Amino acid sequence: MKQACKTNIFISFLSSITLDISESYQYHVLRDIYEMGKKGKAKAKAETQNQKQEQQGNQNNNNTNSNTSTNNKNKKRKQVFPYGNYKAYYGYRIGQDAEEDPRLKVLRKEWFEGKECLDIGCNNGMVTIQIAQKFCCRSILGIDIDSDRVDDAYWNLRKTIRLQSGGNKPAKASKLTDQVQDQADNLEKNDNIISNEDTKEIPKEPSSLEQRDLSEIVSFKRENFVQSRHPPGKQYDTILCLSVSKWIHLNWGDDGLITLFAEVWNLLRPGGIFVLEPQPWKSYESNRSVSETTAANYRTIMFRPEQFQEILLDKIGFRTVEDITSGLTGSKTGFNRPILLVLVDDFM
Repeated sequence: MKQACKTNIFISFLSSITLDISESYQYHVLRDIYEMGKKGKAKAKAETQNQKQEQQGNQNNNNTNSNTSTNNKNKKRKQVFPYGNYKAYYGYRIGQDAEEDPRLKVLRKEWFEGKECLDIGCNNGMVTIQIAQKFCCRSILGIDIDSDRVDDAYWNLRKTIRLQSGGNKPAKASKLTDQVQDQADNLEKNDNIISNEDTKEIPKEPSSLEQRDLSEIVSFKRENFVQSRHPPGKQYDTILCLSVSKWIHLNWGDDGLITLFAEVWNLLRPGGIFVLEPQPWKSYESNRSVSETTAANYRTIMFRPEQFQEILLDKIGFRTVEDITSGLTGSKTGFNRPILLVLVDDFM
């Protein structure tokens, strides 16, 4: 049985962070996380030296091409997405013509059917909607830090409902989609990108799941997961975090990553399931310079993706981690990253 207590995750080298984890995780256990991070420090130091040399070379090139850069001042600035909040992200990854995200092939219906689910970093909501359709969730909430992506998600939800009904009228033409529009309108009243407000949920009857419409099952919310205070007692059966951990790691460092894992553990019910798709370290290298924050955090990160399994099992408290990836196909550039099934208990 989970009994929460407050524990400091890091010792001097990271900012203080308060987590709700089991009493059995004492101070000396959390020191292990620090020691584990030190293992990759020498390698990181060498990489830092290489980066400095690369930056010096770039600086020399910049000085040489200063006249050229002056002529380019009027060019349109490239849009930057520091949280991985790309527009049409899934279309880029799996192709615009794909009917279903290929990652759904490795997910099982029993992980979602009749369950309350959470999708962290839902982007435009297409995976969230497809999971609700294919696996008959009791409810699924998609959250994203970007209000524009949340608006896209509600637009996709209205479009999906309209297509299911077989009509070509605008989404507001039916009572069903009016309900979804009301949810989107209420969401737009909050002007802050990061929101800690609780989502109000209408109690749902567990029976006749397949007869319920998507507007009763799927909802979206603008939220920064690692900085939000989640409602006491609110828990989920299944939580997804697909291709998001890198962006949390780059923007909030090692403490943000540990917060992600610990908060997921707290929000899962006994027997709960965590589906995690971590990005490889080379992906961090490719995106380290999207902002000053990510560049600074990249230089200080001590935990590498290959250490995530050890952290989840030995430090956070999950019981098993299994790689469920098996020949994912159908993607444009490829969702070929490992997908991990992480369980609160030894069996489901």
